[in-house]
Amino acid sequence: MPSSIATHLLKAAAAKPLFSPRAAQIPALPRPPAARRPPAPATAACRWFRWPSPARGLCSSPHSGSAEGMGSDGTGARRRLPPANGVSKEGAPPQPVPPRLLTLPTVLTIGRVAAVPFLISTFYMEGPWAATATTGIFLAAAITDWLDGYIARKMHLGTPFGAFLDPVADKLMVAATLVLLCTKPLETSLLTNGPWLLTVPSIAIIGREITMSAVREWAASQNTQVLEAVAVNNLGKWKTATQMTALTLLLASRDPSLHVQGALVPPGVALLYASAGLAIWSLVVYIRNIWRILLK
Repeated sequence: MPSSIATHLLKAAAAKPLFSPRAAQIPALPRPPAARRPPAPATAACRWFRWPSPARGLCSSPHSGSAEGMGSDGTGARRRLPPANGVSKEGAPPQPVPPRLLTLPTVLTIGRVAAVPFLISTFYMEGPWAATATTGIFLAAAITDWLDGYIARKMHLGTPFGAFLDPVADKLMVAATLVLLCTKPLETSLLTNGPWLLTVPSIAIIGREITMSAVREWAASQNTQVLEAVAVNNLGKWKTATQMTALTLLLASRDPSLHVQGALVPPGVALLYASAGLAIWSLVVYIRNIWRILLK
């Protein structure tokens, strides 16, 4: 029985072959190229070798959004270094450094303003040291007036606040000293016979300072050319130097410890008139410069 079944199957196979000649003539279709298998991520490699976590270390991908690799901040973005001296490492424009308010020249200028009440107090005090203290305060103020400008120029410590406060301190110190000398004149033959000798130049100097302050305030609201016309020139510097020297001599002439009291009064008065003349002259020069610009 089994042999007859096998014989029957062999005959059926010979009658209907599995591969016919027609089927052999059909060309085979080209196979599509096999897709590349993506490389295994770092997480799988770390999990395969039982490494702790891909959040840090060499296994983290530097461009992945979830890993925190070297130079990343945990959000996929690289950490940015803080700007040094106002210049960013990313090539951004430099950030302007705000100027300091209290620099050394500004502190010296504030000291001159604070010294005005002490100048007035020591002037009306009685005692052998009072006149010496008054002269010393004014002399220190005159020295710091030159020193703060020198430091601001050499060390580049100038500030807008210091530029505003410096002329204010000068005017306060000079005006206070002139008023003090006029209210309590020296007991010398020169000033006894002519009490107006100190009053006239004092009014001229104080009036010039008030007028010049108003002119500069008006020039600040105009164009740049008008503002440059009232900038401090050499004539104004000579006026200030002569003024400080004259007031120092007149204050020192009140000191009883000096044996040359009477000899200091004539040169002091002469320099005071010279400073008053320079003050009026500089005011005329400033007004003339402004007038020429306005006519254009």
